[in-house]
Order: sequence, then C-alpha cells, then structure tokens
Amino acid sequence: MSYKKNTAHVVMAFVLSVFAIQVAAQPGRGNAQPAPSAFQSASTSKADALVPLPVNANGEIISNSPNIPAPVVTKHSITVKGQVINYTATTGYLQLRNEDGKPKANIFFTAYTKDGVANKNKRPITYTFNGGPGSSSVWLHMGIMGPKRVLFADNGDLLPPPYSYVDNEYTWLDKTDLVFIDPVGTGYSRAVTGENEKQFYGYVEDIQSMGEAIRLYSTKYERWNSPKFLAGESYGTTRASGLSDYLQSKYKFYLNGIVLISSILNMQTARFDIGNDLPYPLFLPTYTATSWYHKKLPADLQSKPLKTVLKEVEDFALQEYNIALMKGSDLTSAEYETIVNKLSRYTGLSKDYIRQTNLRINIQKYDKELRRNEGLTVGRLDSRYTGRDYNDVGDQPEFDPSNDGTISGPYSAALNHYVRAELKFKNDLSYEILGGRVSPWNYNNVQNRYLNVAEDLRKAMSRNPYLKVWVLCGYYDLATPYFAAEYTFSTMGLRPEQRKNVNFTYYEAGHMLYVHKPSLVQTKKDADKMYDDVLREINAAPAK
Repeated sequence: MSYKKNTAHVVMAFVLSVFAIQVAAQPGRGNAQPAPSAFQSASTSKADALVPLPVNANGEIISNSPNIPAPVVTKHSITVKGQVINYTATTGYLQLRNEDGKPKANIFFTAYTKDGVANKNKRPITYTFNGGPGSSSVWLHMGIMGPKRVLFADNGDLLPPPYSYVDNEYTWLDKTDLVFIDPVGTGYSRAVTGENEKQFYGYVEDIQSMGEAIRLYSTKYERWNSPKFLAGESYGTTRASGLSDYLQSKYKFYLNGIVLISSILNMQTARFDIGNDLPYPLFLPTYTATSWYHKKLPADLQSKPLKTVLKEVEDFALQEYNIALMKGSDLTSAEYETIVNKLSRYTGLSKDYIRQTNLRINIQKYDKELRRNEGLTVGRLDSRYTGRDYNDVGDQPEFDPSNDGTISGPYSAALNHYVRAELKFKNDLSYEILGGRVSPWNYNNVQNRYLNVAEDLRKAMSRNPYLKVWVLCGYYDLATPYFAAEYTFSTMGLRPEQRKNVNFTYYEAGHMLYVHKPSLVQTKKDADKMYDDVLREINAAPAK
C-alpha cells in the first residue's frame, strides 16, 4: 500500500504532545546540541593490526579486550525460491577508537555476503539493528532477514522448549548482503576495559557509535559504492532515521533506502502523560483491531472485514474524538455521552469503564481490562497473545504475554546455539538479547521536550532525492501503532516529490510481525519489490 495523506491529520498538529516508548526527556536543562563524534579510525596500520585476542581457559573470546581478533569466516548455502545461494558468514568485532587510536569499544557484527558476485558496486548491502534501547539485533537477524529463522507455529503460537530454528526460505539474502550490528551493551558488544559503557548510552552517543561502526564496515569491506540500506525495528527505526541524516552530514555517506519496521519516530505520539492527549486517538484503531480479533466488538462490527472497521474508527479518531479531547471540560453532557458510546462501541469496553477513564484509555489499562472478566490480559507487542496474572485486580498486566511469555526464550536459545555451533564464534560472555544493561538512556539533546527524529529523516530526504523509505506496520502492534506512524509522516512536512518516496505496508500481525507466518511470507514479497525498484532506478539513471 502506498503512502497516504489524510488532510484531517492536520487537526492533530494542535494537540499538546509528548513522548516515547520507554522514555521521556528530562526537564530542567537547556537543549544540548549533539557533540562531534569522538570516534575515528586509527591509521591503517593501527586499525588493521590484529593481535591474538586474550581468551579464557576454554579458548573463548574475552570481548572487552583492547585488541581485536581476525573475524571468524564460515561458508554456507541456502535455497531461496528454488535458487541455491552460496554465501559467506563473517562474525567479529568492529573496534571504535578515538582520534589518538585508543580503543573505546568493540561492536559485534554478523555479516552475510553472497558468493560469486563479480561487481559489489551493483550488490545492495543492508545494515540492520533492533531497538529497545537495549536490544540486540537477534530479532531481525533470526526472525525475518537472516538465513536462519526461529521456528513458531504458522499463526505465531509458541512451540514447546527446547525450541528450534530452520533455514529461512524467506531470507532477504537473495536480494541484499546483510550486516547485523549490536550496539554497545547489547549482544556481545562491550566497551573495552577501563572505558565507561555509559558514554555510549544515549540518543546522540548511540548515533555516533553506530554511525562509526557502519562507516568502518563499509570501509574495511569496500562497500562504499554499493547500494546502501538501513533497516531497523522499533527504537531501531528511531536510530535509522537519525542515522540517515548523521551519515550523510558527517561522512557524506548517502543511502538508497531505509526500512522502518514497527516505526516510532515522533516519541510524543506514544506517551500517556497527563496533559498530552495525542496518543489516545492514535492508539484507538489498534484497540479496535485487538477487540475485533478477540471478538469483543458489537455484532455488526464483528461481522465486517477488519480494514473496513478500521477505516470507520480512523475517521472517528481524527475528527469527533480528537475534537472532544481538545475541548476537554467544555464538552456538553450530550457530547460527552456520544463519545462514551462510540468509544465503548469501538473498544468493547463498558460505558462505565470509559467514563471512569474520562475518555482516555491508556495502553496498560486497555491490556488489563479487555478480557479481565475471563482472567486474561492481552499483549503489548502483539495484542493477539493473552496472559494470566496472579490475580485480576489492578490497572495493568504483570508482564507482556507477547514478549516474556512468548518470544524471548526461543530467540535466546536459537542465537546462543547458532553463533557458536554453526558460525564458530566462541565467546564466554552472555549474549545480551534484550535487557536493562543500557539503562538509563541519555536524552540530553532534547531537554524539556520529547525526541522527534522525523525531522532528521525529512532533512535526509531533502538532501537525497533518491532516498526511499519503507514503513512496515502491524495492525496488532500496541507498542508502535500503525496510525501513529501514519500521523508522523503526514505531519513531518514532506514535499509532494518526497511523499512519493514513502511506502506503507500493513500486516495482520503485531510488533514482531514475522512471527506470523502469512505476514513473514508477504514481507518477503514486499522486500523483493523494494530492492528491485531501487535497483531499477539506479540502472535507469543516465550514464555520466
């Protein structure tokens, strides 16, 4: 589905706004400007000098050493759409150093490159990462893009442990080389001994270190002249959008495309703070989709296709509901009751409960309330999943059944076995899948306001008219709702020629849309089209 512009979104621009997915900017200090990057390559002789890396008694790598080893290289093959693809897997570290050549951090990466490519200048390369902040790249690596994928039931249901993974026939490797990068504090990436990891834990700091890692890989492996893409999920879309401008501005490193999976660029769209009414209408369509899935809507809505129902709800959210929230206590009793009735109709929650929320249902309350009478909660990352708390009181779930109760175990088991057993990379560290190691995250660059990287992406698209943006949305994603992503792109000030470079696609899945087999299959088709379209444009350009 192509980018769509809804003029009614303009109304939303007047709403007071705040937030982020896990964070709010800290008040009280002036706006800090991003500092120049402290990370530079040492001279060729220093940067490329490889010395034996210290190992433990079992011969396993100690990854916070100031010395980096030669990467581990293995050979593999996979069949995609009937074609056998031979490829090389490379695992190792990219070392960040200051201008004096002093090591600062070791960034772990896993790269897959197709063998037998005569001209790398025509072979796309995609730099990939997840979000959090605090997440490794395992989810995109072994969920959707890489040559192996974690095995779930086709509908996304969890299979019993010890879990397993299989060849990923839907890998993107037939279209692009892939580099999965773990930010410092995630995966096996660490600051070197004597360096404080907190210097990497922040929006600006992360953009600088990840930007340097991408530049280093592109330089060492001679990929500057390849068609270049970034792909991120969740906060990784925040990172990718920030990097789009940073890479172009600092290194003159121009991209061909950005893939935003479960997008969150304007953090003000997802924080349920008092005084910020923006998230309520933006989350409402996903509440409706969830209630439709769990069969909690009135019969007339329940009998309609999901997309038909969502169109009706989107119109209500942008107009009546949005205006009602803006009017606040100036609403008449009749107007108030009209909104109560419609919110109850579109969520399946009782009218009494809607009144108790004062027309403002936040995500945690919704997740707890929808199926409370059955003793069930619904998931945040994927609202198709249900969980069961210790008891049925309280206003929020004890845990996210679509995360802690479903996906974490299989991905952790798969990655830890696969990297050691098949990629032959031995390490004694715990692979940090997703955790609080990087907390707290520094947002000093946005004091007294919330992070909005949509402007960084807009600037990158303005300077690079060939930059394509693909936004992938799951209807059951309550972490980064699709309607909030649409709002962000509708209000970021794109010119008509730039809007043509944005494409939205939608899936009946959640935040990790690839655990749903039909969505995984469709995503592969959509990815093929994106890469083919970009390469077609490159090849059609007049020769100089």
